[in-house]
Amino acid sequence: MEIIESVQNPKVKAWKKLHTRKGREKSGLFILEGIHLIEEALKANVPIKDLLIAEDREIPAEWKVLNLKQIQVTEKVMREICETETPQGYTAICELPPNENLPLEEGKFLFIDGVQDPGNVGGMIRTADAAGLTGVVLGEGTVDPFNGKVLRATQGSLFHLPVQKMNLEEATQICQEHKIPIFGTSLQGSTYTAIEPQEHFALIVGNEGSGVQESLLNMCDQNLYIPIHGEAESLNVGVATGILLYHLSQN
Repeated sequence: MEIIESVQNPKVKAWKKLHTRKGREKSGLFILEGIHLIEEALKANVPIKDLLIAEDREIPAEWKVLNLKQIQVTEKVMREICETETPQGYTAICELPPNENLPLEEGKFLFIDGVQDPGNVGGMIRTADAAGLTGVVLGEGTVDPFNGKVLRATQGSLFHLPVQKMNLEEATQICQEHKIPIFGTSLQGSTYTAIEPQEHFALIVGNEGSGVQESLLNMCDQNLYIPIHGEAESLNVGVATGILLYHLSQN
């Protein structure tokens, strides 16, 4: 097993660059931290290039990693390459998947328009997975799904659910051509309870500050809002998305 002890090692410097979108896109790799996410990646057969293990850790017996390149690193090196404050001692360098060719002819979809908060985007992908959606489409201006905070917030759902980067107007047009109802989110819409659960649909949610683009709202069959009964100015976009997805997805 290869052993790396210095934070000045060229591999360490290359791995650190994977915390940036540019670094990921240039190398075709992303970095995955922690036992749970690595286990989810292994279950989903995500291609792992290097498996890094801290010097005082052992690989869990249930992990089938005999064919993977394993590298032992010191605690100092592990802290250098990890974003989390207290690394668990396990990190994987994985290959970026190709952008999903998500068929939009039928199914239940979440379209995310310009949401930049990693925790919100990761949580929405996880909620879409839990609600049984067909896939998620990330529009321009939305945070990269392989950002470390997004990955941690998905809790592995990114490996279970197709997630595609795509122009949302194009995605919406495809849904229109296949008679899939499209629902936007806007205070100028109807209360969400006025809509019956749908066999097929696309829900568009937007940035908490500016909301869904007007051009997209104009393409929707119906725009929905969630009534606020207390003094809160608004709902967190991730919470609102969960309410709407479960309402629309009821069978």
